[in-house]
Amino acid sequence: MKQALWYKLLPKAFRNYRLKNQILAHLDKSNTFIEEAEFILENGLSVFPYEFSKKYKAEYIKIEKDPQKDLLYTILDGKKLYYKNGNQVAKAKSYFNSLLLEQDPASAHCYLSPDFKVTEGDILCDIGAAEGNFSLLNIEKLKKIYLFEVEPDWIKALEATFEPYKDKVEIVKAYVGETTTATTLSLDHFLKEKELTFIKADVEGAELAVLKGAQNVISRSKNLKIAVTTYHNQNDPEVLETYLQSQGLKTHFSDKHMLFTYGKENIVEPPYLRKGILRGEK
Repeated sequence: MKQALWYKLLPKAFRNYRLKNQILAHLDKSNTFIEEAEFILENGLSVFPYEFSKKYKAEYIKIEKDPQKDLLYTILDGKKLYYKNGNQVAKAKSYFNSLLLEQDPASAHCYLSPDFKVTEGDILCDIGAAEGNFSLLNIEKLKKIYLFEVEPDWIKALEATFEPYKDKVEIVKAYVGETTTATTLSLDHFLKEKELTFIKADVEGAELAVLKGAQNVISRSKNLKIAVTTYHNQNDPEVLETYLQSQGLKTHFSDKHMLFTYGKENIVEPPYLRKGILRGEK
């Protein structure tokens, strides 16, 4: 349900207070998500309403400047991960901190699990790559990486981050969708004569279109892993799971839930807490 205009004009602190009470009332009434409700009651709204999230603080992130590239970076797993701007230190700290939080093993946004991993020799399509942290964390194992990103500033950062790995990384400056048009590219079209073993997609709610555009790839693949975000749209968990299962993949969700109260208007409605990542494998 869309929010009324008058509600959007209210101060953010008041809107958050009202939303907090609204969410708690729903959780109490449904008698579910007791752990999450207790966290929100004590700590306020959080994308990850669990105790593990408290250990991540932006001020702990060390940021350095690369004067030659005019970009900020942090060290991730011993490697330089670049930010898209060379001057916004506070934003870079906050952004990199959120990446660590998302990929904590206890996070609902963690793409991998002890039973769902990147394996030696995998070929990855990283769709909605942004800064490329997922690919960088697994760079040694991956045989080939296709990074799909369209934002010029992020492309500049990706080029800096993956400069040492040019032999195995290709940056594709295109939106990925269900069909190939003047503005989008389907995986079936792009991978027509290429191999693939892993798809990771975080594309702000367009994950189903990405998967439908990879139907032939999924069908012909005998060894394939897929990890997609499921929290952007209200029905994404059910819709995406149904689609992957119809394509012959075994599926399971990441543990716990996310409280994503940003972005599209229809995010802020019951059941509020959503599954973060759907994993599929064949």
